[in-house]
Amino acid sequence: MSTVLIVVIVIVVLVLAAAAVAIARRAKERRRIERERLAEQAESHRDEAQIRASKATSLSEEEQAKRADAANAAEAAEMAERIAEERRSQADQLAEESEGAAALSERERERARRHGQKADEIEEQL
Repeated sequence: MSTVLIVVIVIVVLVLAAAAVAIARRAKERRRIERERLAEQAESHRDEAQIRASKATSLSEEEQAKRADAANAAEAAEMAERIAEERRSQADQLAEESEGAAALSERERERARRHGQKADEIEEQL
């Protein structure tokens, strides 16, 4: 009986060893599959990161171009504002000169009337 018991124990040990080897192989295969899956995920994330970085670069370039356009537009607006202010100043000056010329013209008309009246008076005396 002890021989049979030893044989049974050896068989049980062999079966357990075979089971342990099979379990270890399955675990190793699962880890390999998990590593492949994680590697694929990592590659997918790297690709997505590269796409996003490219888009960010493109948007940054677009933003810089728009900033330059905005600066140019602001400069043009300031120039137009300066020109408009100069024109307003010229218009105000011309208006003042026009008012002065109108007053001078009115004085000259008044003088012409007085001289005309004096001429009429002198002619009456003749």
